[in-house]
Amino acid sequence: ALQVLGLLVWALIADTTYHLHAVYGWVMFVSIFLWIVTVLFFVTYLLQLQLKFYVIPWPLVLLIFNAAATVLYVTAFVTCAAAVQPTGWRQWDYNRRAAASFFAGLVTIAYGASTFFSFHAWKGLGSNAATSQVTDRA
Repeated sequence: ALQVLGLLVWALIADTTYHLHAVYGWVMFVSIFLWIVTVLFFVTYLLQLQLKFYVIPWPLVLLIFNAAATVLYVTAFVTCAAAVQPTGWRQWDYNRRAAASFFAGLVTIAYGASTFFSFHAWKGLGSNAATSQVTDRA
């Protein structure tokens, strides 16, 4: 879901005259960079490459990445939303930028939720009574 929403932000901003406004450069950087890194993490887990690199503390890496992505997307969302001008001479730019702001807000919420779940996975708070009994006996 993050890949699709991040790609929407990227595509909506790229379809406007963003090069005329420097603030949209930051939004483009955040959306493209985090989209690429998220896809790389997705492929890593899809191909189970994290099992080959067992030395890396993957729950902690994901927690740090999701927290950093949340902070970056908050700044991109605020930047994008503050720069939308409803009285511009290009109405289609306004619509696309407003939609990009909306989807940037959704991506921010999604990364925030991922941070929450990554924190629980890192702390091990997701276990239940059945799994704790099995691990206690081993």
